[in-house]
Amino acid sequence: MNPSTTVRQEVKDFKPYTPGLTIEEIKQKYNLSNVIKLASNENPLGMSPIVKEEIQKNIPYCFRYPAVGNPELTSALASHHGISSCNIVTSNGSDELIDLLIRVKGTPFQNNIVVCDPSFSIYRMQARINSLEVRKVPLNEDFSFPFAKMLQEIDQQTSLVFLTNPDNPSGYAASRDSILEFADKLPSNCLLIIDEAYIDFSEQEEDFSPLAKFSQTQNIAILRTFSKMFGLAGLRLGYGIVPDWLSDYILRIKLPFSVNILAEQAGLASLKDREFYRSTRETVIEGKKYLASGLEELGCEVLPSQSNFILFRPPIDARKTFEQLLSRGIIIRPLESYNLPQHLRVSIGNANENNTFIKNLEQVFREHGSS
Repeated sequence: MNPSTTVRQEVKDFKPYTPGLTIEEIKQKYNLSNVIKLASNENPLGMSPIVKEEIQKNIPYCFRYPAVGNPELTSALASHHGISSCNIVTSNGSDELIDLLIRVKGTPFQNNIVVCDPSFSIYRMQARINSLEVRKVPLNEDFSFPFAKMLQEIDQQTSLVFLTNPDNPSGYAASRDSILEFADKLPSNCLLIIDEAYIDFSEQEEDFSPLAKFSQTQNIAILRTFSKMFGLAGLRLGYGIVPDWLSDYILRIKLPFSVNILAEQAGLASLKDREFYRSTRETVIEGKKYLASGLEELGCEVLPSQSNFILFRPPIDARKTFEQLLSRGIIIRPLESYNLPQHLRVSIGNANENNTFIKNLEQVFREHGSS
């Protein structure tokens, strides 16, 4: 028997996550010397200089295994948020935690998860590879969460509900109170996962995050990441704020060394560098105002955003807009995979990147029939 015939059907049917082209690939394809990437919601300031120093300092120790569970970082995060260490689980980016939560709570061929449509594809992908049914509920027309319709899809076999708040790709954020009210209506066996990858960019975190009320709940888990605000996307570092009963089960099945030494030390240094945090927030907030104003002046439909990106609808074909910008060395995000073919998403860059994007977008519109 050929071993390939015994591959699980879920794997045979699986469609992997498809990232966009890299900067180097774009340079080669269009023979460009300079490319601006505003597609992946990365930190416009790069990485904190203090973190860079800490990474350099710890390179000699890379031959050592990290401590299981990253106790130093776990303790620092608990102190940072004013909660117990038993409520923190570190991970190799938020993606690892998404997979772990699905495997801890979901029984194959029995349970289901409920997500919004569109939403982050990893929720659906990991549920399907773990043989859980995925129930998708369309967002409201204004991209707000359809809480009432979601409740209609939730039953006693729903193990997890995923919300990204602020949401991607719209930047919409639901209020803390509306999320807590929704959580109160869930079946007792259902866990609400709130993915707060972009919460640091919201106007007032306490207005949108239920973290301050976390100790009063037992059916909420919050995901956070160092990829966006802290500029550590390449080191893959995330963490969950979870009930203590859940952290115990997650740690039982979590691979022991998934967070490496450099990522842990970078995370510790990031928490100490409040100036870099402040500068990033200031850069994103000012850049978001500039881009929103510039896009509207060019005739784009712009959605309000509590994140470090903007969703907009150009006055000409979105795919053509994307490809024309790409040929000019500017990468933004087309949204066919989100079933939003007439919309585009642009990450907030630094002042020069934002200005270059707007100037080139104006040229594209002028050359293709939009004044």
